[in-house]
Amino acid sequence: MDELIDLLHQGGYSCVIGKQGEIRTFHQRGVADLWALCQSEERLLHEVQIADKVVGKGAAALMVYGGVREVYAEVISKPALALLQEHGVPTTYHIVTDNIINRKGDGICPVETLCTQLHSIEDMYNEIGKFINRKA
Repeated sequence: MDELIDLLHQGGYSCVIGKQGEIRTFHQRGVADLWALCQSEERLLHEVQIADKVVGKGAAALMVYGGVREVYAEVISKPALALLQEHGVPTTYHIVTDNIINRKGDGICPVETLCTQLHSIEDMYNEIGKFINRKA
């Protein structure tokens, strides 16, 4: 995990994943990369370690959905941390916050808001899909 965290910081990536010596890096903001992996390479997330800059409840739901083994977050929301812990995913972080803030800095992230009242990973996955498809 230390190698992934170092790469996250030094490479300016949004997310770095590692599994059995193979490392992949990602640049997109929000949940876009995780969503794409769940859609096209779902098994890739199974049993990986992830170092991510920002983890909100939506990202945490996608990580649980994909079967992630361990998570490091530079910033994580309390709802995301609770969800990962509830599903037995070991999680370390630098900063924990009440919520993830949107890109404008004037409110809560829309995906975090979308998942606030949801409890089922499947429900969160489906709502995130609708959100991503509306934006496309």
